[in-house]
Amino acid sequence: MTPLGGDPTLEDFGKDPWWIVLIKVLAVFVFLVVMTLFTIWYERRVVARMQVRPGPNRHGPFGLLQSLADGLKLAFKEDIMPLKADKIVFFIAPVISTVCAFTAFAIIPFGPMVSIFGVKTPMQLTDIPVAVLLVLACSGMGIYGIVLGGWASGSTYPLLGGLRSSAQLISYEVAMGLSFVAVFMTAGTMSTSGIVAAQAHGGEAFGWLPTPGWFALLLLPSFVIYSISAVGETNRAPFDLPEAESELVGGFHTEYSSLKFALFFLAEYINMVTVSALCTTLFLGGWRAPWPLTIWSGANSGWWPLLWFTIKVLLLLFVFVWLRGTLPRLRYDQFMRFGWKVLIPVNLVWILALAGLKVAQKSTYSTTDKLMFVGVPLAVIILLALFWPAKAEEEPKTVQEQVAERPEGSFPLPPMDLQVPVSPRAKRLTAERETVPASTEKEV
Repeated sequence: MTPLGGDPTLEDFGKDPWWIVLIKVLAVFVFLVVMTLFTIWYERRVVARMQVRPGPNRHGPFGLLQSLADGLKLAFKEDIMPLKADKIVFFIAPVISTVCAFTAFAIIPFGPMVSIFGVKTPMQLTDIPVAVLLVLACSGMGIYGIVLGGWASGSTYPLLGGLRSSAQLISYEVAMGLSFVAVFMTAGTMSTSGIVAAQAHGGEAFGWLPTPGWFALLLLPSFVIYSISAVGETNRAPFDLPEAESELVGGFHTEYSSLKFALFFLAEYINMVTVSALCTTLFLGGWRAPWPLTIWSGANSGWWPLLWFTIKVLLLLFVFVWLRGTLPRLRYDQFMRFGWKVLIPVNLVWILALAGLKVAQKSTYSTTDKLMFVGVPLAVIILLALFWPAKAEEEPKTVQEQVAERPEGSFPLPPMDLQVPVSPRAKRLTAERETVPASTEKEV
């Protein structure tokens, strides 16, 4: 058994009594619900600050109870069921999204080994050898809730929002999954507790080059790609295209109301907390304190790591809010092109380069040969990126040329001179003027 304050291992899990497991489950549930209520208030206050307005400030101190009041209001609202909805699927869809969002948080480590009522246990609900893949599985299953919710509504706009959301989530889940590969290669494990332990201390490359401990610095391309993919995966601005109110009214949850709508809302914010917690675990050292605090010997022992972990998650949630308050929504084709033609190819090249670096580091060649082995391909990639021929821009065609290229049977065009011609079916009205004799005009 790992001593108190130490890094948990896979052998430390599965040995807790049932009441400790129940306490952990309740703790995770309460943590997620409280973080959701706080994040909603946090987002509204931060965006209000950016827009120079007060934000919620009536219910509770600083308006902290506003989110709770909104949740109670939603729970007691009338539950409307559309006539053409598939009632069973319409009810199950938000439950699927919410359950998957809660389940993904089960493998997140909050801290080291602690004592709960005299029982030594890791500050983590559970861990498995492929724990990170469980998060991908839960996010993949959560897509079903969105797609089924849009389909079961029996309406056009929710169906389009559900299909658009499924395409978006699947596309950016590929980029997110590829960003994990570099972490697995560096840490040598898929266990979340093992990945946090691998970031405890820095290392050395080629036997002399010091490397940072946190993977956000050591694997910077993977960190950037994960951050972008996480925003797209959670349907947050500027990637909130499935809920584009200017195009799809409200997206997949247009027909939902009352508690069912609240469940979709809850799942979205829990997903934000989950991807932020996963980013903290994989790239920001997990529950470990940052550098200035590590001078204190007790910073990474006891219950203090829970505080460092929560602060890191809140800072990442601030980035979500910051993006929403500053960036406009992308066009859908731009967004999908960016995922498939930029993020995924860059991720594959980065994984290939990292694999070559790992092979060179473990080889028996001299340091000079290793640097040549790594530096020459890197220089070739940089030169190709700098001197790759840009796509020639076509000269814009005139309006007459565009009209001439239209195929036969196309829709009629409006007049280019902005003058509306008279309809051939309209009857022409002409006024006949009576001729007046000249002598009559003089008399008048």
